[in-house]
Parts: sequence; C-alpha cells; structure tokens
Amino acid sequence: MAVMTAADPSPPTASCPGLDWGACLAANESWLRRVILARAGEPQAVDEIWQQVALAAIEQRWPLADPDRVAPWLHRLAVIASARFRRQLGRGRRAVRALADSRTAFGNGAAPDPLALLMRRERVAITREAMLRLPPRDAEILLLKYCDRWTYGQIAEHLGITEKAVDSRLFRMRERLRRELATLGIEEDEL
Repeated sequence: MAVMTAADPSPPTASCPGLDWGACLAANESWLRRVILARAGEPQAVDEIWQQVALAAIEQRWPLADPDRVAPWLHRLAVIASARFRRQLGRGRRAVRALADSRTAFGNGAAPDPLALLMRRERVAITREAMLRLPPRDAEILLLKYCDRWTYGQIAEHLGITEKAVDSRLFRMRERLRRELATLGIEEDEL
C-alpha cells in the first residue's frame, strides 16, 4: 500500500487513479447534503454524516469500480452513512425511553406551549412530519427537485436512475405527500 506524502494530498486508488477527491466532493456536496437530510431526518446531523461520507470516499472503504459513476457511488455512501446514523439514533431513543419508563414520573411535564406557534411554523412542522412519513429515497428526490430546483436530468444523472424513473417517483411522491398532509390537517387549498 502506498503512503501519502505532503505533496500528494489525494490517496492513491486502484479503481480511480488521478481522481481529485477534494474537487469531486466539493462539486457534489450540496446535493448530497440534501440527500443526507432527507435520509437522516435530523438537520443537526448533516455535518457529521457528511464528514463520514467524505472520509469513506477518500479512504475508499467501498471501492469505486467505474470513475464515470462517481455521483451515484457518492449517493450510495450517503445513504449508507445516513442509515447507520438512523440506527444509532433509534438505539439511543430506545435507551432513553427505557430509562424514562423505569423511573417514576413527577407529573406529566407536558405543559401546553404558552406562545401559540405561528401558522407558518406549524405548517412547516407538519410538512416536515409528512416528509418523514415518505420513503427516504423518494423524499430526497422531492428535496432535490423542489429545494435545489434540479431538473429531472440532473437528478437522474446524480442518482444513477432514468429520467422516467424520476418523473414517476415525483408524481407518486407528490400525491402521497398530499395525502399525508391531509391526514395531518392541511388541506390542498391551504397549500
């Protein structure tokens, strides 16, 4: 195994010789952060998960077979790192719940919020909840399309799927999001 020197900041790889990982990661960082947010569901965790993805890409934990498929490969790394985070978060929540259940409660502690949330904040919270009910792989496509304003072609290229698949997923997810919002109390005429 070759040793990195100060003059050679990028690690040598058998599968992608000469690929500038710093530039590659910088070029894909914005949309991958959206993917991580959609998958993890925790805005505070995006930086930590992104660092794991960047480290995994540089260390080549999961080797890249085809240098032309860097974006789909990085997408897969982001999905794996986000899934690991979700599992860890779930284990932590279960541990906290078990601890809370084992102790006696001194009152319910569920005091109503003295300042009613503004309608906009409430709608944002409900929309976030509805997005969390969607499958993560489809929620990330909605975020890329409507938050980052990506075209179908850009989404298809970066995720390694066809434009037709992007189109059909977006159609199904918009319908499902409408249904989820309706079950949470936001009707279509309020959107």
